[in-house]
Amino acid sequence: MDIRTARIEDLPRLMDIYRQAREIMISCGDVNQWKPGHPSEELIRADIANGYCRAVESDGTIVGAFAFIPGKDPTYNLIEGGKWIDDTLPYVTIHRLASTKDSNGVAKACFDWCWSQSHNLRVDTHEDNVIMRHCIEKAGFKYCGIIHLLNGDPRLAFQKIE
Repeated sequence: MDIRTARIEDLPRLMDIYRQAREIMISCGDVNQWKPGHPSEELIRADIANGYCRAVESDGTIVGAFAFIPGKDPTYNLIEGGKWIDDTLPYVTIHRLASTKDSNGVAKACFDWCWSQSHNLRVDTHEDNVIMRHCIEKAGFKYCGIIHLLNGDPRLAFQKIE
């Protein structure tokens, strides 16, 4: 799989991937992570404009997407029931990881690529997102505690650092 910076012309395909990812989550019992319409087209447009959005390609077809965001994430300032492995060094956050229904290995490709770019990564997911939790832990991330999104929703937080 190849990973590249997403372009605005990728937007229709990216939105379809996010739609499929919501359907996957719902079919696996995770009805709370992404409400209908999330992520919004406006958010993905902003990710593209800021250079955060990445497209995951297999044989020239986009099969996955994620946001690779350097710098402090305000929702990670407070963590409950634990602590970050390191809270002093700069880190990169992985958000909005999604794949098509018929693709395999997108999460691994994402995490491997992100690790090649930064050796201090953070990611979070909903407690009900069993698939993502498995992928995160398999990639070597350690559970650190619970963070809260800007709307107050709790998420399980993980970090992988060298």
